[in-house]
Amino acid sequence: MNQTQWYLLKTEEDYNKAIARYESIKSASKGSAEHAEKLLLVHLIELYENEKWDLPEVDPIQIIKIRMNDLGLKPVDLASVYGDKGTVSKVLNYKQYLSLNMIRKFSELLKIPVNELVKEYDLVT
Repeated sequence: MNQTQWYLLKTEEDYNKAIARYESIKSASKGSAEHAEKLLLVHLIELYENEKWDLPEVDPIQIIKIRMNDLGLKPVDLASVYGDKGTVSKVLNYKQYLSLNMIRKFSELLKIPVNELVKEYDLVT
């Protein structure tokens, strides 16, 4: 078991160590010491990222498109998970809102936190 004492992440090196440790314990069983450490790391990593990275606010559809690009996915790949190519197309073109079911499936597929996908955005009229 790793005996690292975690403190606020101050450097890129601290951040990289925290990310590496998180990756090694991300499947830890609930209630275990590793699970508690994982929760702490999530918090520390988020604090560091929020402080260091001034990311612009983007709407959920932009986030989905960016993530699709990162992963080399196409709308048809989303449709294969969601099951309806027409609805996926409408959503990606701002003609229809994301449904709760889509948010759940896309969050899992694209590894996007649900809280990023539930943000409000405008449709194109």
